[in-house]
Amino acid sequence: MIPADVIRNIRRIQIKSSHIVDDLLVGRWHSAFKGRGMEFEEVRPYQVGDDVRSIDWNVTARAGEPFIKLFREEREMSVVLLVDISRSQDFGSVHQTKRQLVTELAATLAFSAIKNNDKVGLTMFSDMIEQSLPPRQGSRHVLRIIRELLYTDPVGTRTDITAALEHLGRTSRRRRVVFLISDFQDQGYEQALKVMRRKHDIIPVLVRDKRESELPAMGLVALRSPETGQIVEVDTTSRQCRARFHAMMIDKQKRTDQMLSRLRLEPIRLETGGDMIEPLTRYFDRRQAKA
Repeated sequence: MIPADVIRNIRRIQIKSSHIVDDLLVGRWHSAFKGRGMEFEEVRPYQVGDDVRSIDWNVTARAGEPFIKLFREEREMSVVLLVDISRSQDFGSVHQTKRQLVTELAATLAFSAIKNNDKVGLTMFSDMIEQSLPPRQGSRHVLRIIRELLYTDPVGTRTDITAALEHLGRTSRRRRVVFLISDFQDQGYEQALKVMRRKHDIIPVLVRDKRESELPAMGLVALRSPETGQIVEVDTTSRQCRARFHAMMIDKQKRTDQMLSRLRLEPIRLETGGDMIEPLTRYFDRRQAKA
């Protein structure tokens, strides 16, 4: 029996995500993510304005009048949500943690997929694969995804993007649309990402909290890394100390951005407490314009 508070939380996210999808994203999703190709459907008589390149000359010759071929898009597509649930995702300096933001994002993407008759799967990772659900259709499957994202307690603590990408390579032989959702607090994964982007449509989603790069002046503070457990005492009253911390974090973000740019991967950037929808719609509109 699932506890009542769990059901309420899942239902809340379902309602919020469904409204977002219906109001803003469902049309954009279809336009941004094309199907695998075009499949022949039928022929019909030629009408003024039809593209003459679509004329079926064999049928035209038999019928004695022009007919054209009609095609339909092979729409069904598989989407994989590759989601970082390492301990750093539990951080949040506003009304939500990174993991809460990630759950709402994943739910929104999953409902967008099934509204367009696409399949959606989930792989959650830390420094190991925590849980993996193969791509399927249907709202019941999406509710399972939401539940796992909300309540899976990770065994691992750190982030290993390389391991997650290698798991993707082993389990997804056919081409997928892959949303790689993480704060990217890892290194050494560029080669694995380079390999996977040749096989799959990889979309990095960078999730951050503003306090990860800015220290408030609060006196002597003991900072503990959620992933390594290391504790460092920092004098936050020192402007020089705060400036060094800010510069170090900005440099890390810059190196991640440069790496994604080298691989020609355009990220979606989200921040806790901020608007999730505007970055998504902006990305889908840009992608549609490039199609």
